[in-house]
Amino acid sequence: MRDPHEERGAQPQPEIWTGRATNRVQWLLASFGAACMALGIELAVDSPWTSGLAPLVMAVVGCVAAGLLMLFGTLAFVHVAVRVDTEALEVRCGHMGLPRRRILLDNVVAAEFAPKITPQQWGGWGCRWRPEKGTAVVVRRGEGLVLNLGDGRKFTVTVDDAEAAVHFIRERLRLPTAGPAQGA
Repeated sequence: MRDPHEERGAQPQPEIWTGRATNRVQWLLASFGAACMALGIELAVDSPWTSGLAPLVMAVVGCVAAGLLMLFGTLAFVHVAVRVDTEALEVRCGHMGLPRRRILLDNVVAAEFAPKITPQQWGGWGCRWRPEKGTAVVVRRGEGLVLNLGDGRKFTVTVDDAEAAVHFIRERLRLPTAGPAQGA
C-alpha cells in the first residue's frame, strides 16, 4: 500500500524534531567554580594558617562548597536539548540531561514563536518560574518557543530554530497559525 504523502507528491513529514541551544558564557562561570574548588583543596593540602583548625576548616569547606555550587549549577545549563515527537515535547538540560521536563502534546492548546527571550525577563539563566509568565528553561538570550497548556499554564524554552519547532507542533496538533508570543 502506498503512503498518502507519496500519492500527492508531498514529502513525508518527519516524526521527530530536535533542537538545541548553547550558552558558552556558562563555561566561564563554571571555570570560576573550579577555581574556588582548587583554592579550597590547596588550602587543605598546603595550609600556612596558624590561627587554628576551625578557621581553616571553614575556609576549605566554604571554598569547596561555593565551587561545587557554581560548577554544577552552571554546567547544568550550558545547553538545552529539545525533542518533539508525535506524543510529547521533552527538554533536557546540561550534559546529564537533568533537570528534565516532558510535556504531552495532548496537554498543549497553543504553540507560539517568541523571537526575543532574555534571561532578564525571567530573572536569570536556568529553570525559572514567574507567576505571570509560567515556567521556563532559559540558557541564553534569543528565540524560543512558548507552549500554552490546557490548565492555563505556560512553558517557555530557548532553543535554536524555535520557529520550526512551533510549526512542527502545530502540524501535529492541527493548530491554527498565529503570530509571535507576546511578552515571552
